[in-house]
Amino acid sequence: MQKQGRVVINGAAARLRDDIDRGRTGDKVDWPDPSAAPLGTDDEAGAAPTPHTVIEKTRLAERARSPSPPKHNGLGATWVLIYFVVSIGAIFVTSAFLIR
Repeated sequence: MQKQGRVVINGAAARLRDDIDRGRTGDKVDWPDPSAAPLGTDDEAGAAPTPHTVIEKTRLAERARSPSPPKHNGLGATWVLIYFVVSIGAIFVTSAFLIR
């Protein structure tokens, strides 16, 4: 069992949450998710913890789905930044010639 603060989380729930946090289930990107009540704590607080076998089956089913690869749209919004930098540079160069 893993301890988070005062709450004790069973290993199966901790593994499932780790899979979700790491993006292995395709639900989200690979980044930790700070939660007020970590996965599994509500069940235990209600005195009806989910059996480890059910959580493991859920974990395996979630991981069976292949995570969708991240979409790459080329440069995307980078063109806006490039345009802005080139425009500012053009303004400075034009200003330098006009001041002479």
